[in-house]
Amino acid sequence: MPEEKSPAFASLSVLPFAVMAVVAGVDISAGSGVGFLPLISLGPAFAGLIGGWRRTAAIGLLALVLCYSLAWHDGAFHARRGYTAMSSVLGVTVAGVAAAVMRQRREAELASVRSIAEVAQRVLLRPVPHTAGHLRAAVSYTSAVAEAHIGGDLYEVVAAPDGVRVIVGDVQGKGLDAVETAAVVLGAFREAAHDEPDLAGVGARVERSVDRALQGEKFVTALIAEISPDGGALFLNYGHPPPLLVRADGSAHFPEPADYALPLGLGVHGTEGPQPFRVAFGPGDQLLLYTDGVTEARDQDGTFYPLGERHHLLRDDDPERALECLRKDLVQHTAGPLQDDAAMLLLRYRADGAGARGRRGTP
Repeated sequence: MPEEKSPAFASLSVLPFAVMAVVAGVDISAGSGVGFLPLISLGPAFAGLIGGWRRTAAIGLLALVLCYSLAWHDGAFHARRGYTAMSSVLGVTVAGVAAAVMRQRREAELASVRSIAEVAQRVLLRPVPHTAGHLRAAVSYTSAVAEAHIGGDLYEVVAAPDGVRVIVGDVQGKGLDAVETAAVVLGAFREAAHDEPDLAGVGARVERSVDRALQGEKFVTALIAEISPDGGALFLNYGHPPPLLVRADGSAHFPEPADYALPLGLGVHGTEGPQPFRVAFGPGDQLLLYTDGVTEARDQDGTFYPLGERHHLLRDDDPERALECLRKDLVQHTAGPLQDDAAMLLLRYRADGAGARGRRGTP
């Protein structure tokens, strides 16, 4: 396990022995009158922090032997102080073994939950294809908590008859409720992306599904796009951060709609949905879709991550390496764990030109 190689784990491993050695040294040098003998019980007490119950019991047995030896050396059995110290060590050892057993059970339960979470993530967030139609794709997902395997961010890439349709979204909240909502959004999008003739129909079906599933003030920000070989990139923005468009000449900007629509799930308020807007997207261009965990990541001074200024990090010819370079820079900017999950989806034209024509039999 990785944690066993950490300095903290190594320190905790030797701590019981170090404490008992210090107590024994002080007891021998200072004499029996100081009364350090019961502190031998700190050895099995610290042993219960890591390792199994057998290790705790073994250290407890070692502590009993050491306590008996020191008590005999000090002549403490004549004053019954030795028996008191032995009882203290034995009681702490029993408590440490019980604590170790309970901790191991909790760790086993947590490992089971993590395993289920990993399987759920593989089902929910399937790996995006490296190539989809005329595009190459790469994805990056960085969790805010190292132990967490599932968050509220979502993404998908679908090669449809008229182009490549993609979605990137961010579910309000965390935990199982967020996972359930993300499943609703992705399920509706995957089905609609293949069936609906236009992007507005895709957005409408996803919106209806989310409106039925969500209750109260829960919502999902999302950006749905369709990239076609001849029509550029068409967007529907449901209150989501605008994409980063990097041109072949190295310039970059954030395409935004004329008016932002409410996020998914708030359609019950009777407002109109987003108006589709189109931008040119051709060979040499790059499109980065992301969640607000990227742009709202702060450094130690509270400065947001300057995504627009870091677009040059996407220069690598391989989209996966380019996205990994950007991800590392994001993590370095925060100098610690992210405050929110960060998902990024990078799209490029395929260098071989495959799929660069329309998919309706255009020669």
